[in-house]
Amino acid sequence: MKLAARVSQVTPSLTLAIAAKAKAMKAEGIDVCSFSAGEPDFDTPAHIKAAAVKALESGKTKYGAAAGEPKLREAIAHKLQSDNGLDYKAENVIVTNGGKHSLYNLMVALIDPGDEVIIPAPYWLSYPEMVTLVGGKPVIINTDASTGYKITPEQLRTAITPKTKLFVLNSPSNPTGMVYTPEEIKALAQVVVDADIFVVSDEIYEKILYDGAEHISIGSLGKEIFQRTLISNGFAKAYSMTGWRLGYLAGPVEIIKAASTIQGHSTSNVCTFAQYGAIAALESSQDCVEEMRQAFAQRRQVMLDRLNAIPGLSCAKPDGAFYLFPDISKTGLKSLEFCDALLEAHQVAVIPGIAFGADQNIRLSYATDLATIEEGMDRLEKFVCSHI
Repeated sequence: MKLAARVSQVTPSLTLAIAAKAKAMKAEGIDVCSFSAGEPDFDTPAHIKAAAVKALESGKTKYGAAAGEPKLREAIAHKLQSDNGLDYKAENVIVTNGGKHSLYNLMVALIDPGDEVIIPAPYWLSYPEMVTLVGGKPVIINTDASTGYKITPEQLRTAITPKTKLFVLNSPSNPTGMVYTPEEIKALAQVVVDADIFVVSDEIYEKILYDGAEHISIGSLGKEIFQRTLISNGFAKAYSMTGWRLGYLAGPVEIIKAASTIQGHSTSNVCTFAQYGAIAALESSQDCVEEMRQAFAQRRQVMLDRLNAIPGLSCAKPDGAFYLFPDISKTGLKSLEFCDALLEAHQVAVIPGIAFGADQNIRLSYATDLATIEEGMDRLEKFVCSHI
């Protein structure tokens, strides 16, 4: 069978593959400490589930508008106005099947074959694959610990060519957890405006911040950057709604209309009654978000202290999200080799940094309980000490 050529140009998701392998081992009765999936271990807050149940029982089970339930689009627009200083209306918003889908819709709507998309590395592994799938060219800009794994304005300016269409910004970052400061965001915004390109700001981790770190939406910094900004976000991380598949894209009306047309011919509307859970998430108390954030903060510190006490590993302190991204280069192992051996020998699942464009690192998620973190760090220490 001859498949479409585009299939051979993309790589299957390593995060999903390793998470699936860890789950399969657990199903076989193997005691696995999994730090692989970017998924909060908390249940979805009760009031959000109750809103979806109420919607289900009241008959919200039919097809809906492809762009999302009007009330949810309005709630998202209000959230973006009040939380992020972005002057959006409901017509500027499309509800998608998760944050990932919002980004894919954008790539299909905006990127022509040959268009260049600038992506700082380490990057979330799906960014370059989405660009490739629509015929664009991912332009990867490497960063390192010396700049906090953040792209500089000079790097961005140098990477821009006449073919550049889009810059991908992710803060707080997956996989590094690093957060751009307001001053850094302002400097990048000026480069985007000067070059007259678009920027998509992936803000899925915006509510998960530590130590006084501040999230700022790049589009809030003035009219010129606002006109060139797309916002990708969702409900998975802040509200522990990963399985609900609820995300959104916000931006200029023309792009949102195009994304809605694309969605109308692909997935159509997001699950109707689930959208009422999202409305409750936005319009109810945010105490549940803060409770989870505080738990993540405690887990971050425990895992970070344990990691940096292991000879041969070093890890910068992240300001957001729920990941650590330690450097493993002193072990002499590449990231995939390291992760495969760690899982087989000590039953600890982590993600190889090569999936994120950084082969000298691994990614660990601390979105799990403290007991698992302590046990997993014990096993990781034994493994690393055997290779140093």
